[in-house]
Amino acid sequence: MNPVLQTDTERIVIEPVTRVEGHGKVTIHRDAEGRVAQARLHIVEFRGFERFIQGRPYWEMPVAVQRLCGICPVSHHLCAAKAVDLLVGGESLTPTAEKIRRLMHYGQFFQSHALHFFHLASPDLLFGFDADPVDRNVLGVAAAHPELARQGILMRKWGQEIIQATAGKKVHGTGAIPGGVNRSLTREERDTLRAPVSHMLTWAREALELARGYTLENLPDVGHFGDFESNYLALVRADGAMDIYDGELRAIDPRGEILLQEPDSQRYLDVIAEEVRPWSYMKFPYLKPLGPEEGWYRVGPLARVNACDFIDTPEAEEARQEFKGLAGGGPVHHTMAYHWARMIELLHCAEVIQRLLDDDDLLGAELRTEGPRRRREGVGILEAPRGTLFHHYRVGDDDLVTRCNLIVSTTSNNEGMNRSVTQVAKQRMEGVDRITEGMMNEVEVAIRAYDPCLSCATHALGQMPLIVELVDEGGDVLDRRARSGGS
Repeated sequence: MNPVLQTDTERIVIEPVTRVEGHGKVTIHRDAEGRVAQARLHIVEFRGFERFIQGRPYWEMPVAVQRLCGICPVSHHLCAAKAVDLLVGGESLTPTAEKIRRLMHYGQFFQSHALHFFHLASPDLLFGFDADPVDRNVLGVAAAHPELARQGILMRKWGQEIIQATAGKKVHGTGAIPGGVNRSLTREERDTLRAPVSHMLTWAREALELARGYTLENLPDVGHFGDFESNYLALVRADGAMDIYDGELRAIDPRGEILLQEPDSQRYLDVIAEEVRPWSYMKFPYLKPLGPEEGWYRVGPLARVNACDFIDTPEAEEARQEFKGLAGGGPVHHTMAYHWARMIELLHCAEVIQRLLDDDDLLGAELRTEGPRRRREGVGILEAPRGTLFHHYRVGDDDLVTRCNLIVSTTSNNEGMNRSVTQVAKQRMEGVDRITEGMMNEVEVAIRAYDPCLSCATHALGQMPLIVELVDEGGDVLDRRARSGGS
């Protein structure tokens, strides 16, 4: 467990963690000999969705709960919709409804992966971890690599246009409803979205090559940068293919052996449990059969590419096979390889979107299905850009929500991110006399590899406790005001 800190430790604080979605900080403690005694990622945001939606009608959930986030609202929108489908007997969607939802979801993945890679991660890859912060940002990328920056903007724009066409709005849309969707595409809308496909495929290939080339060229460093073996969790189709919208929960161990595969999403609590630790508002999920010490796992692009048996689009599958070659066909554990895996998924999304846009079911009129009211409880699971997402609702006889549980993707990576932070801190900060900005950025680089969405991942009940202190120039506290969490 965590070491007991002595009073003479040096405390290094990185606050805020930059170029991530949400707010967090890192604290690193070094002992008198300069050894890292403790390193932690602290999530300092509050979210109370699991409580304040209690008492709301179940049909509001797809729209209400996506307000968790402005970065990946589609993931919450669709996951909640999948859960409430079960409440109305609408789990077997019409072909039009399922394909509209899938198009929405793949558009969300495409724009989210483009946003992270080009806007948040690429400055580190293009300029180096210790480059001048004045240049090491998206404006620096635009100045030094204008065509690359332009492509990133246009790729994200295309993904957002797909979301708008299927959900009604680019952010916080309303397209998915219990048992289906509320609109299909017109032929004109479909043709407009299809026009840039060839450009998007080309740019996705180029982004994949950039991530691949960076990983291979820097493999000795990448292979020792906050790395460790872990379990992985992802959805796969019944035949083992990658599927980001629906599938069976599969967990693999560090050697790639299947630990479990659960086809019934409603039984996720037989598979997953959550641990609480006092220094973070994020929980720590783990595989229940293994317990908290051995059962922690990682999710997201690295987990999905490691866990699946194949990808059902040809170019992404070819890229997956080369990627798995890094580890002789077994799981790739390099934390920085998240970027390569993410770009494999970007290309996969472009291929799937092209396939969907050629399907006339998107133009259909049968939008919703509803069977006999079957249950008062529903669980939805899908893959968000950052990893496996769980939504669980229970409703009363009055159709009002009585219980909600959310396990958000970034939450599942909590243990992994903390281990990466600790590894990099030990590798870069032990035994040195001076802590540089570049060293602190390397800790952030390890966190960014996971593309965390810290806003989504935190949930709390009540009012945030607040302490305000007025301090003079000598450090003496002149005045202090405190508000408790329950006031």
